[in-house]
Amino acid sequence: MAAGAVVTGASYRALAVVRSLGRQGVNVRVVRSDEHALAEASRYARGRLTWPGEAESSRVEYLLELAERDGLRNWVLIPTHDEEAAFIARHREPLAQRYRVTTPSWEILRAAYDKRYTHALAARQGLDQPWTIFPDGEPALAQAKGRFPVVIKPAYKACANRLTVDKAWRADDLHTLRRRYREASRLVDPGILMVQELVAGNGMGQLSYAALCSEGNVLASLAARRIRQYPMDFGRASTYVETIDDASLDRDAGRLLAAMRFTGMVEVEFKRDPSTGVNRLLDVNPRAWGWQSLGGRAGVDFPFLLWQLATGAPVRPARAAPGVHWVRLGTDLLAVAGEVTAGRLSVREYLRSLRRPLEFAVFARDDPLPSLIAPLLAARLVAGRLLAGRPV
Repeated sequence: MAAGAVVTGASYRALAVVRSLGRQGVNVRVVRSDEHALAEASRYARGRLTWPGEAESSRVEYLLELAERDGLRNWVLIPTHDEEAAFIARHREPLAQRYRVTTPSWEILRAAYDKRYTHALAARQGLDQPWTIFPDGEPALAQAKGRFPVVIKPAYKACANRLTVDKAWRADDLHTLRRRYREASRLVDPGILMVQELVAGNGMGQLSYAALCSEGNVLASLAARRIRQYPMDFGRASTYVETIDDASLDRDAGRLLAAMRFTGMVEVEFKRDPSTGVNRLLDVNPRAWGWQSLGGRAGVDFPFLLWQLATGAPVRPARAAPGVHWVRLGTDLLAVAGEVTAGRLSVREYLRSLRRPLEFAVFARDDPLPSLIAPLLAARLVAGRLLAGRPV
């Protein structure tokens, strides 16, 4: 059987990967590893599977047995969540005996997955970053004096809770920071908490560099401005993104990726400091990110290029065209409502932003079912979380 792809996860991120590969004639099997189901509904998803439990050993055994049982040896294994990428990296050796693994070794992935390692590596490369501490206890929080506002967040997502769902909590004074630190310490290991200066500025300063790399060498790239996100201050996800030309992003992200010797798909997030104009490194996503379907519209089809790289096919160097837009419409309306209410955006400006070329996160003419059932799936997801007492 020709090499297909096994995609783990079923969110809109996974949906973009499934569509990218399916449109190129690649057979795709979706292994549902989360509570989402959008990717399963795609016409390009040839098989729908769910992996077992929480134990990593069970998941490794499941994937190995799946390759043998369904004849998927040498298929390309593509994760769409941080936790899945970390799991695959930690068990890369046995998985690579059955699959073409697109996730680098744990030593390399950890530098992108764990913000403590990312911060240290970026500092050695001389990259600008917001003021950051990794407190060893509540007394260390006093170092934040004169740095407010700050955010407190985990170095990586160890589990789902209020903090990891919100991504970060803002503190405008030391009293609030101490309270938030105590609250966060009840939810995650205090050893992975970090406090970071909140860089000022709006969506025009929220920048990303997306790339396909081979041992740190950039094969294909895209620069983007994440104009809107929800919530707007430090959103859970981008809702409106535009491709741009920006040589400084190539320079800064390229230096970091070369130092990591990263192989695979990756997104590097920056915030441009409005007072200095420098790009401050915020985060690295070492897997498929939310708006990566924008790349296909702009001429850089990242999931298919990743599949080509993994299967040994030649990958032609590519650079995304500027001025292409992507929107996650339902969530973007929430961000827009807040911006219009605050007087930072007019309805006319919002409508003008939806100009072509425009890629939708969920809707696609050749694959309409996911967009038709998306409201129902979202309602079911929220209801399930509420009934289970989990954060929405």
